[in-house]
Amino acid sequence: MGSTDGGTFRRMLRKLTSDVDELDARDLAEDAEDSGARAAKDCACGEEVVMLGRIRSVELCPQSAEATLRAELFDGTDGVTLVWMGRRRIPGIEAGRTMRVRGRMSVRDGHKVLYNPYYEICQAQ
Repeated sequence: MGSTDGGTFRRMLRKLTSDVDELDARDLAEDAEDSGARAAKDCACGEEVVMLGRIRSVELCPQSAEATLRAELFDGTDGVTLVWMGRRRIPGIEAGRTMRVRGRMSVRDGHKVLYNPYYEICQAQ
């Protein structure tokens, strides 16, 4: 058996025995890397970053609170909170969507945050 066959068998065995969340995270990280986006785990505070990931959750603020829309973007390596101030809702921003975002990385309470990022909703792959 050649090295190519052994590698193929190993990958197939890993897919059969790995957790679905692990496989999804690995696929997301590979897609982000292939697109030229930065991995969230490698981003530091103050850097201008371009990231590609999937929205895990969206938090809509109540009418009585200040208008702020929050979403968690996960790229397979780490989660980043996206915050749009002055917005209660943005059409298309919903859990499960794949997005490319660009902005300056901040850290708040130990979590990575992009405030008012530029965004592009991507087609599902």
